[in-house]
Amino acid sequence: MDDTDWIPLYEQVRRDFGYDRSADERARDVLAEYAHPFDFDRFDLEDQTVAIAGGASVLEDEIPVAATADRVFAASTAADVLLGAGVDVDLLVTDLDKNAETAVAMTKAGRPVAVHAHGDNIELLRRFVPAMDLDDVLATTQVESVEGVYDFGGFTDGDRAAFVADHLGASELRFPGWDFDDPSVDDEKRAKLEWAKRLLAYLERRRGDRFDVLDGYRDAVDVPRR
Repeated sequence: MDDTDWIPLYEQVRRDFGYDRSADERARDVLAEYAHPFDFDRFDLEDQTVAIAGGASVLEDEIPVAATADRVFAASTAADVLLGAGVDVDLLVTDLDKNAETAVAMTKAGRPVAVHAHGDNIELLRRFVPAMDLDDVLATTQVESVEGVYDFGGFTDGDRAAFVADHLGASELRFPGWDFDDPSVDDEKRAKLEWAKRLLAYLERRRGDRFDVLDGYRDAVDVPRR
């Protein structure tokens, strides 16, 4: 997915939540001050199954789904759970709002981290990105790409991880650690999960695929249109 495909979807998300596009652009430009062009040759996902690990509590019971995948892309704190269980994480996808220290440590260990810029995390970007090994930072944005900062699509850390894996050519996506009905989340997070569901439905349709995480939801999902 490129900017042309994603931006109409982003505008729907932005209007729904009342986000300021100019703030997202400022955050992207801050991240661009630090970002290096990423070496995508590190990710050859042809014929690879990628586990897109979410951070819901059910991940504890679904660790084998991640452990048996060829690659693991983990959203935010899902990385801590998996690493603690001895499962390698090939990419941490984060906006730095929960486990920034994990992100820094992973880059120092030579493990890539997709760091996302949006209007609410500029101070986190300035605080933590300079401490990272920048060769291991895959910088992402939800507005138009600029040099060294990429827009693959996606809104939450979880669904964005799926969009990144799709862009990199993953043949199959699995979804351990996802719970769209998690009773512990607040209203804002619940609304974000609804959008994650909608965007995953869009992505599976785009791929001609069926994601098991959408089973039981698919018929009721309002799939966004460009």
